[in-house]
Amino acid sequence: MKKFDVEIAVGIFIFFGLLCMGYISVKFGNINLLGDHYYPVKAVFTTVKGLKKNTGVEISGVEVGKVNTIKLINYESVVTLLIRDDVKLQEDAIASIRTKGLLGEKYVEITPGGSDTLIEPGGTLYETEPPIDLEKLIGNLVFGKIKE
Repeated sequence: MKKFDVEIAVGIFIFFGLLCMGYISVKFGNINLLGDHYYPVKAVFTTVKGLKKNTGVEISGVEVGKVNTIKLINYESVVTLLIRDDVKLQEDAIASIRTKGLLGEKYVEITPGGSDTLIEPGGTLYETEPPIDLEKLIGNLVFGKIKE
């Protein structure tokens, strides 16, 4: 009888251990089991240097989506953003590629526009700002190409 109790305790311990491993895998793997609802919006940039897939999209510092795909079309970078359904974007919103901190990772920041017309799912943001090329900026500073 006593051996049976130990086996049950070990079984319960292993069960909860596997449950915790599954939770951690889902949480850190950014796997969405419940299926959040997003709609796609495209943005065309001249360059997306350093931007990666699954990078966050923010409005006023709040994450509202992520980067889905980055493709080269006609020598321009076409980025497909997945925006949460509850967030509506105006047609004159501006998509900018920013850096978290001085050398941090890149993300997309959207500045809302003032238009009453909203972008439909699959629409395109026409106003974009590429990332600042820090290496080029430092090079210009070092070699004196920046004038006051």
